[in-house]
Order: sequence, then structure tokens, then C-alpha cells
Amino acid sequence: MKNYHISRHNSFYTVGLSYLKADAELRGKFSLNEQAEKAILKQAKEVGIDGLLITATCNRTELHGFAQHPFQLIKLLCDYSSGSVEEFQEVGYVYKNYEAIDHLFRVGTGLDSQILGDFEIISQIKKGFARSKKGGLANPFLERLCNTILQASKRIKNETELSSGATSVAFASVQYIMQEVPDISEKNILLFGTGKIGRNTCENLLKHTKNSDITLINRTRDKAQKIGGKFNLLVKDYGELQTEIRQADVLVVATGSQSPTVSKALLHLKKPLLILDLSIPKNVADDVTDLPGVSLVHLDHLSQRTDETLERRKQDIPQAEKIIEEVRRDFIQWLETRKFAPVIKALKKKLKAMKEEEINFQSKKLSHFNSEQADIITDGIIQKITKQFANHLKDTEVDAEDSLELIQRIFQLEVESP
Repeated sequence: MKNYHISRHNSFYTVGLSYLKADAELRGKFSLNEQAEKAILKQAKEVGIDGLLITATCNRTELHGFAQHPFQLIKLLCDYSSGSVEEFQEVGYVYKNYEAIDHLFRVGTGLDSQILGDFEIISQIKKGFARSKKGGLANPFLERLCNTILQASKRIKNETELSSGATSVAFASVQYIMQEVPDISEKNILLFGTGKIGRNTCENLLKHTKNSDITLINRTRDKAQKIGGKFNLLVKDYGELQTEIRQADVLVVATGSQSPTVSKALLHLKKPLLILDLSIPKNVADDVTDLPGVSLVHLDHLSQRTDETLERRKQDIPQAEKIIEEVRRDFIQWLETRKFAPVIKALKKKLKAMKEEEINFQSKKLSHFNSEQADIITDGIIQKITKQFANHLKDTEVDAEDSLELIQRIFQLEVESP
């Protein structure tokens, strides 16, 4: 499909980076916490960006919005993260207009996830949109796009097996623990951090390891208490982290900190310890592996592990893509209608004014003039003319912007905003 500007003076861009080219360390530099996201939206509003959506997960950080040039969005990302423009140029990507729409569809439906069929991203899109709306940056285009992607995601979940088997980062980590740690049901497991990945891991651990000896620690105890109460787990204070690590056979770290929370100095071990770091940025310092008996695995390694479930899911990709194409087509049709409707409406109004003027003139001039018949005939002609223009504008080979401008100029139309 030929690209044309979705907005007259701005284009719709996606700028971002993901696990495909950026490793965990680099993704960590561009990661955004809630505070940074709010600051970006505030700044975007101030510099006149019309519509902006932020999607930030452990696998990707992306800004989707309207700008005159993508650098406006890249600068916002770099200004409010610790990544530089030079680093972005090495691993980042920029999509424009229809490419950006297509990319967001693939992301939101789990086809571009680090683990195929992982639908965690859809909740991030919903949260991101709610934040944009609150910040006054959710225009009708973004609202419709997010709702349409949500619709595609639901259909793929219901009509395909793409998300079967509950495979996610949380599930992959539990699979790894079960394969690497003998007699896991009798081992001490310590979970540090109660974010979404931490909660999901906790649930998967209980379900698959048959081990109820799981201890929970979080910087804020009441958050850990909520999860602990839900799953009937032991909750300890943050101050007891060092002692609890010494007792643990497996340590799962899933905190939202911007810097490492587990360092070599914290570990005084009396037995081997397997550490899984499910955080972006990394929350476990690399030098912990200097200590004897310590094994460290990051979520990037876990995500590379493929199993039968993932292989089976690949068979459903064509069906998922077919659903995306159907839903996407409806969105594009809405977009085109929204774009062309004001001009077609103004054209119809202009032609009707010409008709009224001509009928009025002819009725005075001709003695047996039948105004009713003239009305029916001219209305039919107006309908055919406006339909012809609408079909022309929908033609993908046509430069719609130039055509819209030409129609407005020829008929001297006064077009209302959509």
C-alpha cells in the first residue's frame, strides 16, 4: 500500500529497540520506569506532539506517535533514559505510517514477542494508552488503533493455539529450574521482587514444582504480603535478604530497580546457588559468578530456550496473520473514511448548493418545469459524482493528499475538521 501522511503535517512513527538487536544491558539503558514515562508524555505535550503511546517491557522500549520527524521521538526517549542517540542508531528502528501500524499489530498480538505467543504486551499497551489519555495525548487515531489491536489479540487467543501452554518468561524460568535443579520440591526457593513477572513466576513455581517452601521478599513488605497471602507463602523483611539468600538453593530476582540489587558482597553462601535474573535492567551483578557454586541465568537466555510448545505454536502463525489482516483492513478503512469524509461531505454540500441554484433558475425560466423530477435526477447525479471521487481517493495507487487538495481547490470547499 502506498504510504501517505496519516496527519497532514505529521507522520505516525514508531521508534524503539527490542531483544532482536539489543542485548539486556543495552535494553536496560533505554528502559523507562513509570516516572520517566510520565515525564516523556508531559514533555511531548509541551513540544506539540499530537498523540503518543509508550510501550515499555523487559523485551522492548517503544514510542509510537505523531511527529514532523522521528528524531523528535528518539530525542524524547534518549532524554529520559540513560541511552544515547549514538547507541540508538546502532540498535534502534524507525517505522513510519503503515509500517508503524503493522509493527504495533505484530507486537500487540504476540507475533513479535521474545517468546512467541506471549501476550503480556497487550496489558502494557492498555496501561500505556490509559497513561496517554490521562496526559492528554490519546487522540482518536491512537484510541481506535489500540482498541483494534486488542480485538485482534482476543481473536488470536480464542481462534488459534498461539498462546496455548502458558509459555512466558515466567514459565520458561520454571522449566529451567525444574530441569537444572534435582529434587526441586525439597529445595528452598527465594523470590525477590513482586512485580508482574515475579507474581507469574511465583504462580508457575507453585503449580509445577509442587514446592510450597517458597519465601517472598520485597522492598515494600505490604506488596509481598498481598502475594504471600494469596498463595499462602512465607514473607520476610527486606533486611533479611542476605540471611535468606544463604538458606536458598534457588534465587529468583524480579525487581524493578534501575541498578543491581544483588551483588557479590551480598552473597555469603554455604551451598550452591542458582540465580535467575528476570529483570530489565539487570538486577544481579555479573561478578556474582566469581563466587564458587553460583550459577547465574538471565531472562535473555531463558527466552532462547525453545520447546515443543513453541514449535507447535509456530504452526498457528499463518492463521494469526490472517486474523491480523482482517482486523487491520477494518482499521485502515476507518482511517480512510475518517480522512476523506470531511472533503466528500463538503463536496456534496457544494454540489447541492449548485443544484438548488440551478433548479431555482430553471423553474423561473421554463413554464412547464417539473422541480420534483429535476430534484430526483440531480440528487442521483450528485450521489454518483461523490461516489466516484470517494473511490478515486481510496485507490492505493493515488496520492490521496494531492487529490484531496485538488478537489478542495477546484470546488473552493470549506472543509470541517474530522
